[in-house]
Amino acid sequence: MRRLSLNIQILLGAILGVGLGVYLHGISPEQATFQNSVYAANLVGTLFIDLLKMILVPLVFCSIAVGIANLRQHQQIHRVWVVTLMFFLSSMAIAIALGLAASNYFKPGLGLHLDMFQNSLHAFEAKQLPLSEFFTQLLHGLFLNPFSALAQGNVLAVVVFALILGIALVVGGERYKNILALFEEGLEIIMRMVGWIMHLAPLGVMALLVKLVAVQDAAMLNTLAKFVAVVVGTTLFHGVIVLPLILYLFTRKSPLWFWQGAREALLTAFATSSSNATLPVTLRCTTQHLHVKPEIAGFVIPLGATINMDGTALYEASAALFIANLAGIDLSMTQQMIVFFTAMIAAMGAPGIPSAGMVTMVMVLQSVGLPLEAIAILLPIDRLLDTIRTTVNVQGDMVGSVIVQKFTLQKFTQPLSK
Repeated sequence: MRRLSLNIQILLGAILGVGLGVYLHGISPEQATFQNSVYAANLVGTLFIDLLKMILVPLVFCSIAVGIANLRQHQQIHRVWVVTLMFFLSSMAIAIALGLAASNYFKPGLGLHLDMFQNSLHAFEAKQLPLSEFFTQLLHGLFLNPFSALAQGNVLAVVVFALILGIALVVGGERYKNILALFEEGLEIIMRMVGWIMHLAPLGVMALLVKLVAVQDAAMLNTLAKFVAVVVGTTLFHGVIVLPLILYLFTRKSPLWFWQGAREALLTAFATSSSNATLPVTLRCTTQHLHVKPEIAGFVIPLGATINMDGTALYEASAALFIANLAGIDLSMTQQMIVFFTAMIAAMGAPGIPSAGMVTMVMVLQSVGLPLEAIAILLPIDRLLDTIRTTVNVQGDMVGSVIVQKFTLQKFTQPLSK
C-alpha cells in the first residue's frame, strides 16, 4: 500500500484535530479527560512550534544573505526590491479597503454597547502607543547587535542585518566567495532539518487545533457573531478570491496549482497562528512545490513574514470600525482614511507571532480617538480570528514570491542594454 503524501497527512491531522476539539469542547473543563487531553495537545503542539522556532533565525539569516548575494547584478536586486514592495503595499491596500467596505456595509457592533462588556473593560489596561513612539521603537529595533538579535530571535533585526550582509557579499564579488559558499551550505543543512521536522507536522497541527477548538469561548463568539462573520468572510474572500485572481492575472497560474503547492504551509499557519513559526515550511513549499528560485524565495518570503500582513491589516481596519459602532461614534471618510494608512503601518510593524495584531491595534484606535480599553472585548475571540488572518498573511507571501519571479525572470532573460 502506497504511503500517504505529507500534504494529505497534514490535512487529515487538521480535520482530526478539529473533530477532537469539538468533542472535548462538549466536556466539562473540570473532568480529567478534558484536562489530560488539553495538556497532551499543548505538549505536542508546543514541541512542534519550538522545533520550527529553533531553526527559524538561522534559516532567515542564511536565506536572505544567500538570496541577495545570488542576485549578483545590482539591476536584478533593484527589480526584485521594486516588484516585491509594490506587491506587498498593493495587496495590503486591497485587503484594508475590503475590510473597511465590508464593515461599512454590514455595520458589525451596531445595536451592541460598550457597557455590555464592563467586566472585560475594567480588567484590561491598554498601553498608550503614539505614532511617534511606534516609529521610534520600530527604527530602534531595526539596527541591533546581530549576535544579540540572533540570540533573542528578533526576526526583523536579523532580516535587516542579513540584507546588508547580502549586499556586502554582492559588492565584494569573488573576494567573498568562500563566505557565500559557507552560507549556501548552511542553508542546505537547515532545509534538510526542515524536512525532518515536517514529519511531525501532521501530529503537531492536529494537537494545536485540538487545543484551539477545545478551549474556545463559545459564549463570547455568540455575542460577537456578526463581527466574527464579517471578519472571517472578508478575510476568506481576500484569500480565496482576490489573491488567487491577482496570481492568475499576472502569472496565469491556476488557483488549484497554488493550493496544491501551498497546502502544507497554509495548514501550518492556520494551526500555529504565527507567520514566523511557519516560515521554514513556507520557504520549503515555495521552493519545492511552487518552484520559485531559492534566491528569490529566500528574499521575498522572510521579508514578507515581517512586513506583508494582509490578514492583520484587514482585521485591524475592521476592528476599528466595529469598536466605533460599539461606542456610538460615526467615523467620517477622513477618519477612515486615517484608519486605512495607520492599519497598513501598524500591520507592517506587527511581529509575526500569535495575536501580534493586538499589540499594534492600540495605535489604530488611538489615531481616530477610539476607546483603547475596548480591545479587551476582542481578546476572547482573537485567537480564533488569528488563525485565519495568519493563513492569509502567509498566502500573500507565497503569491508574492511567484509574481516576483514571473516579473524578474522575464527581465533576467532579456539581454542588458548597451
